[in-house]
Formats: sequence, C-alpha cells, structure tokens
Amino acid sequence: MTGPGREPAGAQRDPLSVGLGSQASGDQASGDPAVEPDRTAERPAEPAPARERHTGKAIGRSLALALLIFVTVVLVLFVVFNGQSVQISLVFTDVEGPLVVALLVAAALGGLLVWLAGAVTRARRRKR
Repeated sequence: MTGPGREPAGAQRDPLSVGLGSQASGDQASGDPAVEPDRTAERPAEPAPARERHTGKAIGRSLALALLIFVTVVLVLFVVFNGQSVQISLVFTDVEGPLVVALLVAAALGGLLVWLAGAVTRARRRKR
C-alpha cells in the first residue's frame, strides 16, 4: 500500500533524490516539494504555554526586586546626607529633631496613605 511520499515496494528510486527528505524507515520522499513526509514523531514536544507565564512572573519579580533595592539604596544615601538637626513645626508646637527622623516619618505617612488608597480601591472592586 502506498501513501503520500512513499514509493511502491518494487519501484525504482530516482538517483537525484538521494538524501532528500528520507524518512526514518528508509523510504524516499516523492520529490514533490508540496508533499512533505509526516515528521511528527521526529519533533520534540513543545513546552506548555504555562511555562512562559512562569518565566514572565520571574522576570517581573526580578525587576521589582531590583527596583526595591535601588530605592532602598537611594533612601539610605538620602538619610545619611541629611543628618543635621532641624526645627519641625507641628500643628500646636515646634520641636527640634534630626532631619532623618522627619524624613522617615514623612515617608511612613506617605506609605500609609498609599496603602489606605489601595485598600479603598480593593474594597470598591469587591462590592461590584
């Protein structure tokens, strides 16, 4: 029985098609470029798309970690270079303290505001 790309058992082979499109069983291709032999058994299995998602997550986490390290280094340098004592004006009184403390308190309050805004946004999404 013959199929596409296979010759009958007693047929002569074309001497010019030696090595062109030979299959693992030793049969020669028909020579027609439009007919390709079935090579699914020869191809390695392709990785699942879920693998790519994990790679993207790893890259995202690496970038986030690099950004966090960069911001931390900049913040530490900023604190070290601003060590002088300053007068801090509160609502009802004035106090004298190191600029580092004032900067850290301001950064903590800013972070708290951002966290609260995110919590409000998440709560609104859950209600929908």
